[in-house]
Amino acid sequence: MDRSDLLAVVHDCSEEAFRRLYARHTPALYAFARRMLADRPDDAEDVIQEVWLRAFGQLGSFSWGSSLRTWLSGIALNRCREVWRDRGVSLIATDEEMPAVNGDPHVSIDVERGLAQLPSGYRAVLVLHDVEGYTHEEIATQLGIEPGTSKSQLFRARRALRKRLHDSDPEGTDG
Repeated sequence: MDRSDLLAVVHDCSEEAFRRLYARHTPALYAFARRMLADRPDDAEDVIQEVWLRAFGQLGSFSWGSSLRTWLSGIALNRCREVWRDRGVSLIATDEEMPAVNGDPHVSIDVERGLAQLPSGYRAVLVLHDVEGYTHEEIATQLGIEPGTSKSQLFRARRALRKRLHDSDPEGTDG
């Protein structure tokens, strides 16, 4: 638990305390939402707005069993899942969902764009595990899948991302 967050919320329920919390946590939450939503800034902004609205409404029920950032990330993840559901996107990805790699040897690709091109199921597990540091058990709970599914999705996501990065490297080196 981040003691400064607890003090800001419990002892100083002012607009200024909320602004400090917002400034402290929003950049990381926004980056998380952009990664999860295939780098769509407008969707990420909508998610972040909804995260803070929901957090504000539910703050009284927050038990402080985890850090505020973890709790806010859970709200953001749930909102991203709602966006995927509205789009008809499955959280269990298959290799067939991978878009074709552009054969132009002069096209460069960075990791963020590579992540954005992964199917949602691959991207969700890879971001939660490798970027956010969640365990497979936590990911399974958050996404409503089995831990073994999380592990296999992570393996496939890493393989797909490596392939995309390798196939787009004009020098043929692993970058």
